[in-house]
Amino acid sequence: MSLTEIGCCGAYCGTCRVLKEQACKGCKIGYDTGERDIDRARCRIKVCCMKKGYTSCADCPELHGCRTLNEFYAKNGYKYKKYKQAIEFIRQKGYSAFLKIAGTWTNAYGKYENK
Repeated sequence: MSLTEIGCCGAYCGTCRVLKEQACKGCKIGYDTGERDIDRARCRIKVCCMKKGYTSCADCPELHGCRTLNEFYAKNGYKYKKYKQAIEFIRQKGYSAFLKIAGTWTNAYGKYENK
């Protein structure tokens, strides 16, 4: 597991079969090396996050006032609320704690407590 498996928005890509089969580069892979051009990316969240040098939006001091991110989280769908929950978890507990929990998931999001 690595930080590149955490999407800028909070999605966890480590469970993605397509990424594991290397048919997808995920949200961030290749931008740090220049292999991919961030200016050509369509995701506004990713462009902002990567240009600012953040691992995810959890690192951004403007997180709660970010219109782009808040519009994304307000979309209709359970996953968007879970991605927001991931970013909040990372802000509170850190990336190591997030990766430890996310390593038990089977989707791009999951539960934060063991039952």
